[in-house]
Amino acid sequence: MTLPTKDQQTELEAAAFRRLLSHLRNRPEVQNIDLMNLAGFCRNCLSNWYLDAAKEKGLDLSKDESREIVYGMPYEEWKTLNQREASSDQQRAFEQNRPKE
Repeated sequence: MTLPTKDQQTELEAAAFRRLLSHLRNRPEVQNIDLMNLAGFCRNCLSNWYLDAAKEKGLDLSKDESREIVYGMPYEEWKTLNQREASSDQQRAFEQNRPKE
């Protein structure tokens, strides 16, 4: 087995990230609270991680801009089109599974 070079690894990680974003954009029925309850992260987490990485590189990116990159549209527009009210079961599960910082 040949391990990828550092540059190849970065390219592969970027490709996997782009594929994840595409997958999430094509599955708007999957709510962020569902992702949080099942996986411990959501689209907003991804946008925050993206923003953190941009800031580490000295890029002047806003929270709204990083969310638009992840959601593929302005966040408020995505919420209007796709976000549903969380059920009481979803909210309870979120409170139980909320990541501890």
